[in-house]
Amino acid sequence: MSKLADIKHKITTEVQDVTDSWKNQGQTIVFTNGCFDLLHRGHIEYLAQTADFADKLVVGVNSDRSVRALGKGSTRPLQDENSRALIIAALEFVDAVVVFDEDTPYDLISRVQPDVLVKGGDYDPAVSDTTNPKYIVGSDIIKAQGGKVEVIQFVAGYSTSKIEEKIKQG
Repeated sequence: MSKLADIKHKITTEVQDVTDSWKNQGQTIVFTNGCFDLLHRGHIEYLAQTADFADKLVVGVNSDRSVRALGKGSTRPLQDENSRALIIAALEFVDAVVVFDEDTPYDLISRVQPDVLVKGGDYDPAVSDTTNPKYIVGSDIIKAQGGKVEVIQFVAGYSTSKIEEKIKQG
């Protein structure tokens, strides 16, 4: 298989079949999600650290519609969902990528049933109030099955929004 075919093979709509197969082989799964609009150092460090929590890393990528629903601005996403998924899949420590169209990854997390759920530093695994902005969507699923919910601190100064602003000023 070519390198490009290997990368594209990681992008799946059959994520539950893939993760069930890994579980049957005794492998652990970590899940995270995001828009990953302009891949930057903060994303790389976050995803690499996330991959360290389990044998396999599954990344949910917000669809274009889902990104717009998050209210990130009229120019977002800057890259289409297929491009963003391909870029994430190209990372050697990412094992599967799935694009989700819902406003949150709750249904996707429910299907994947990861052993570990990871989010960035603006979330708090102790928050159980679903209306609190620090609540981690899907944490109830993970906790109910005895899994772990982890938070990774952001790399200061790196965000797609900051890069976009710098481009506009430049």
